[in-house]
Amino acid sequence: MSSVNEAGVRRWFALSASVVALTIAQGPAFAQGVEAQPGEARQAEGQQSKEKKSKEKQSKEDKPTVSDKKPVSPSATANLVNLLLEQGVITQEQADKVTSQVDDEAFVTRNAVQDATTKADAAAKAATAAASAASPPGSRRVSYVPEVVKRQLREDIRKEVMSQAKEEGWASPGTYPEWASRIRFHGDLRGRYEGLFYPGGGYNTDQLTDFNAINTGAPFDPLNKTSFPPVFDGNADRDRFRLRARLGMEADLSEGFTAGMRLATGSSASPVSTNQTLGGSGGNFSRYQLWLDRAYLTYDFNTTGTPFDRYGISTDVALSAGRFDNPFWKPTDLVWDDDLGFDGAAFQTKSKIRPGFTVFAAGGAFPIFNTNLDFATNEPDKFKSADKYLFGGQVGMNWQATPTLAFTMGAGLFDFSGVQGKRSSPCDILGRATACDTDHLRPSFAQKGNTYMYLRDVIPLQGQQLLSSPQYYGLASEFRPLVLSGRADFGNFHPVHVVVDGEFVWNSAFDRAHVAAYAVNTCGPNGGSGRCLFEGGNLGWIAKVTVGHKNLEKFGDWNTNIGYRYLESDAVMDAFSDSDFGLGGTNLQGYFLGGNFAVSKNVWTTAKWMSANSISGEPYAVDALQVDLNAKF
Repeated sequence: MSSVNEAGVRRWFALSASVVALTIAQGPAFAQGVEAQPGEARQAEGQQSKEKKSKEKQSKEDKPTVSDKKPVSPSATANLVNLLLEQGVITQEQADKVTSQVDDEAFVTRNAVQDATTKADAAAKAATAAASAASPPGSRRVSYVPEVVKRQLREDIRKEVMSQAKEEGWASPGTYPEWASRIRFHGDLRGRYEGLFYPGGGYNTDQLTDFNAINTGAPFDPLNKTSFPPVFDGNADRDRFRLRARLGMEADLSEGFTAGMRLATGSSASPVSTNQTLGGSGGNFSRYQLWLDRAYLTYDFNTTGTPFDRYGISTDVALSAGRFDNPFWKPTDLVWDDDLGFDGAAFQTKSKIRPGFTVFAAGGAFPIFNTNLDFATNEPDKFKSADKYLFGGQVGMNWQATPTLAFTMGAGLFDFSGVQGKRSSPCDILGRATACDTDHLRPSFAQKGNTYMYLRDVIPLQGQQLLSSPQYYGLASEFRPLVLSGRADFGNFHPVHVVVDGEFVWNSAFDRAHVAAYAVNTCGPNGGSGRCLFEGGNLGWIAKVTVGHKNLEKFGDWNTNIGYRYLESDAVMDAFSDSDFGLGGTNLQGYFLGGNFAVSKNVWTTAKWMSANSISGEPYAVDALQVDLNAKF
């Protein structure tokens, strides 16, 4: 009895599954027809057959006659384009563009249909496999997927593929996907000839000490009268050819976020130069290094719709972190070199107060030096950290006074924390010690011009006189420069403009008495006293006039400039000032002139002459000629 019931259940289950499958395939009408009598079903089938034949006959009679003429193209759209071209309605160029688009769309459609067919067949096979798995062992099952279902699957998948193609930008071969349109590459190349010319007649004493060479190498012993410190060249003229190459990328991350990176050449890790001397870095066609010059994340937004909006002022704000361009406005390179990048975090704001008048502000915190984790490496007792930071802020305004006259002015205060040198505790560097506890206060990079002091308080060996004192050197002054900047733009002869730039700097943290007590350079004649008579200072200024086109946009655009600069020894940190005038640094004065000429929109030439002399200390003078060929993309 059990086996009979089991067989009946199986037959009932198979019949039910067939009815469900046919209902899905044929629709509700079939489900209703199952309940009709067999005779009625045959009668209904006969009636349907007659109606079908009648419709086919009517369709043949109504079908339009198609020309037997062989078309030029199997595409009706392509034939229509050819007909319009023959009748002169469109040009050949327009026809080629439309034909190209038709071919692209047909290509994508064919691929979409092929993909849809493949997926539909795979779905049918998967359904069959699933049904077979559900059947009792030993039974066979034949599944039928109606053609109308297959067609519907193909159409759905084709629409899905076409939609995805349009969204991602690959519907037409040769176009870029959406994400690629949000990435922009940029870069520049510069080739330079540089000639350096020193005065004759023994004007330069060749006694200008290179403190950066000492501080980045082995200490120097001033008590050893048989050795000489490293000094700057002051009498042998030089020529060199230099290359600069920079490649940057900026990506729009959407919703106000932007990320950027830039690689640059450079003979060293100098923060103020990306020049690579040809034949340098080992010579013999040695490969040159690339440095990570920029890497940052920026968030831009507007205060509209925020609580600040109640004041009726719309403000653009940019927040940046990483290594980025100088966030402070500067009309000259008196304080900051043009190549200098800032590490840390910064903000920039700009608000339009009224038509023609805008105010701006910027500020940030920037680490300059971070103490080595193991300092001092060979000492069991590690020394305290001496990290260095720059904290700075600037406010300013842009004023379009008349259609042909504009002014820009700014004021900034910059506090360098932890950069001043300090004498160490008594240091047994001649005996057991391998380092002194203020060695890390020496600048990790410098050019020349600042006033220096001894860092080590060296103690003699027991029972002996002090006959040796290997020294590192630190900055004798603190630095908190106040910088006032201005520009006046006269556009009366547009597109030729006359632009006057000026900048003034005063180191508000400078203590002359303290610096003079510790100074070992920037000294005047001592009359044989054996001690330094300090002559340094804390002021600087520059004036520059530029005449010509503001932007070099086409062949023949030009501008020329002339100016004078004066920068005392401790007005600013010499590490970050212009690296070209006087070969970089402070304690320099002199004039400069130059010009630019556009060869094309993105290629131009530059020539510049600079004549520099020292202000105090050892006599030093150098003239420099630079001739550049520049290109950007």
